[in-house]
Amino acid sequence: MSLVDQWNALETGLDPRWQDARLALRLADAEEAERALALLAPAGPGRSGNEIRFYVQRTDSAIGPEAVRRLLRRVDEEGILAELSLDKTESAAPTRAVERPTIAAAWDAVVATLPEDWSDLLCEIDLTSTDYIDRAALLMAPLNPYQTESGRPGFQFRVARTFGYGASSGMVRRCLTRLDHDGIPGKVRILRALSDTHPVGTQGPVWYVGGKAV
Repeated sequence: MSLVDQWNALETGLDPRWQDARLALRLADAEEAERALALLAPAGPGRSGNEIRFYVQRTDSAIGPEAVRRLLRRVDEEGILAELSLDKTESAAPTRAVERPTIAAAWDAVVATLPEDWSDLLCEIDLTSTDYIDRAALLMAPLNPYQTESGRPGFQFRVARTFGYGASSGMVRRCLTRLDHDGIPGKVRILRALSDTHPVGTQGPVWYVGGKAV
């Protein structure tokens, strides 16, 4: 069975309220892993041995069900044999009478203000309490967040649009959505932005903040 057909079967069997699902792709040949990772790159996949894991979100996500179908079709077309399974799923919480703005929605809003040719960002998220630091660091681990010396609870992280040093915008949104699901409040903002950069022999631009490279 093709990977597209496997995904169709899995999607049909999901709870109608599903919102966030983690998929596991087990390759028949571990030597195909790098090629499969490249084909699935827009989904921000992670690899462990011959298994690749990535997330799909039902709503408000660049990597939704149809995007996953397209990516898996590329893997099928390359003749890479694998088995797709559902590793974890989360359902949408019941709608509240009053909804607070989510961090993920705030991220969408700030990205919408950027010029079309933006390429690199330095971002910051402020948390409302130091009680959330450890849990937020775990949920945001794919962004390689780091604490600043400002004294405020929160992190800074970098974003790269197509290549270079930093997480993708889609990965940032997924991590911020995890904060929302955990009920961790905060505010996200863009500190610095660059457009249309073309690094030569480097992973990307470097900003100096307080005398330190970030």
